[in-house]
Amino acid sequence: MKWYLEVMNQYVNFNGRARRKEYWMFALFYSILLITAMFLDNILGLDFKYDFMGQTISAGYGWLYLLIGILHFLPGLGVVFRRLHDVGKSGWMYLIILIPVIGIIWLVILLVKDSHEGENKYGPNPKVEN
Repeated sequence: MKWYLEVMNQYVNFNGRARRKEYWMFALFYSILLITAMFLDNILGLDFKYDFMGQTISAGYGWLYLLIGILHFLPGLGVVFRRLHDVGKSGWMYLIILIPVIGIIWLVILLVKDSHEGENKYGPNPKVEN
């Protein structure tokens, strides 16, 4: 929970570096929140529904899911940029996901990769600080 709150406190911070642990713990708590929101949307009847060939079909998510996604968009983007900085890449490298299939695989490899040793142009190694 500490790592999740740390990311949320750095709401729009795109500078510096983020450890693997910081990124993946944020991703874990964010995923838990999204799954819980999806569950609550369905229980409370807030899920989005659409008509398909005369049948009403549920999208499986709704307003709570959407609200949590919007609230976490900038912090999530910031922690990804800082994580890419930690491995010595520019935050703009995030745009690699626009390449179908290979781009997402490449991004995951960068997010799993260990920190760049010592200080790089984005700041000191966060592993040394903690």
